[in-house]
Amino acid sequence: MLQTVPGFDRIGEENAFAVLARATELAEEGRDIINLGIGQPDFKTPDHIVEAAVKALRDGHHGYTPATGIAPLREAVSADLRKRHGVETDPGNVLIVPGGKVTMFMAILMFGEPGADILYPDPGFPIYRSMIEFTGARPVPVPIREENDFAFSAEETLSLITDRTRLLILNSPANPTGGVTPRSEIEALVAGLEKHPDVAVMSDEIYSQMTYDGMEHVSLLKFDSLRDRLILLDGWSKTYAMTGWRMGFAVWPASLIDKARKLAVNAWSCVNAPSQYAGLAALTGPQSAVSEMVGEFDARRKIIVEGLNAISGISCKTPLGAFYAFPNIKETGWKAKQLASALLEETGVATIGGPDFGILGEGYIRLSYANSTQNIKIALERIKNFVEE
Repeated sequence: MLQTVPGFDRIGEENAFAVLARATELAEEGRDIINLGIGQPDFKTPDHIVEAAVKALRDGHHGYTPATGIAPLREAVSADLRKRHGVETDPGNVLIVPGGKVTMFMAILMFGEPGADILYPDPGFPIYRSMIEFTGARPVPVPIREENDFAFSAEETLSLITDRTRLLILNSPANPTGGVTPRSEIEALVAGLEKHPDVAVMSDEIYSQMTYDGMEHVSLLKFDSLRDRLILLDGWSKTYAMTGWRMGFAVWPASLIDKARKLAVNAWSCVNAPSQYAGLAALTGPQSAVSEMVGEFDARRKIIVEGLNAISGISCKTPLGAFYAFPNIKETGWKAKQLASALLEETGVATIGGPDFGILGEGYIRLSYANSTQNIKIALERIKNFVEE
């Protein structure tokens, strides 16, 4: 039998794709399936973005590009960050990557090794922990608590940093909880990190344009004291309904950008050219489709929260960002993964069990409201009937 190196025995996965596969299988058998499991917008990529990719192909953009991405796109990313966050970013520190996951893969690979600690949110995106364990580093969960509106606590986060800590991963607005950390906590965290100058920070801001109820997204880019050790993760997948295009970007500190570039050269050479021109059109073209999509998510958010809170044994905090609800199901008597499985198999509603996002996810399930209002209402009725009967 072939033996791989030990790291491959530690690597995990994202169970949302396993749920998607099972939901697809049931649908192909003729079952009526409503998928509230996968985290992707149900909208089409705006037409002007699609046309930009088509034009790029017709204009002959069929070859390699620089490993860091085409210059106009990196400049557009810098201009977009200036417009949205009021910060100056050197386009030379921008790296265009094939999807947001790539940035976390690279950052964790750079800082993870046996003997190192990496802090990550729990519940949080499952690839954080998977990649940390792959490198041999010790994953240290930063608790994301319902009683704190699923925002991280600066005090608790800082208390977990030791002389072994190499990297801190932050995510706001957050997957799977929809939590948004307020400015006061972020400022307290940044102030505390001044005592830990050797700890790198990766800020996952892929949902940065999806906040509600007047909640402000505060980018870590705004804090000069972090800029020499901050890795920003963002991209096009959620904001522009471009999940299948595999388009992301990162902003790296000057001391790390060449290391990131070399990883890109070794791993994927460059992002495909037509997608980069599509990304350019997304940033420089009309933004009305973004605001319309977020407005629709807001309306669905209110429906799903009201519906979940009307089910016996279930309570749901109102999410302030992203497009996920993370209801507490402890009073139903079900374990979270068992309930998620039963909902799919028995009622045709796909959700994700909270433990797929970390140890502290037990007692919760994740529902994505990136589905139609009609489907959400039907799904809520099915969940209510199943849980209460």
